[in-house]
Amino acid sequence: MSKETRSFPGASMTPEGMLYNGALFQPVTEQCDGCSRIRDFEDARYCSSYPRPAAKWSMGTCNFSTHTRVAAAAQAKVNPLKASKRAAKGGR
Repeated sequence: MSKETRSFPGASMTPEGMLYNGALFQPVTEQCDGCSRIRDFEDARYCSSYPRPAAKWSMGTCNFSTHTRVAAAAQAKVNPLKASKRAAKGGR
C-alpha cells in the first residue's frame, strides 16, 4: 500500500482537484508550509483537514494549522474593588 493511498484512501483526481469522500480538495497555499496536516497525492499537496485551505487563510490564521501559534489572550480583567480587597488582606 503506497503512502498516497493511506493518506486519502479512495481519492481520485478530477480537472478541478482531488475528489475524496464527496468533497473536492484544492492544493494547499504557501501559508500552509510547515503544517503537519499536509499530505501528498499525485504530485500535489493537500490539507487532510479542510478541502479549501485558501478559504481558511482568507480571514487571518487557519484554525487547523499546527505550525502557527495563537497570541496569548490579553490579561484577564480584574475587578478593581476585588483587587483592593485582596491587597488589603495581604493576598496577591
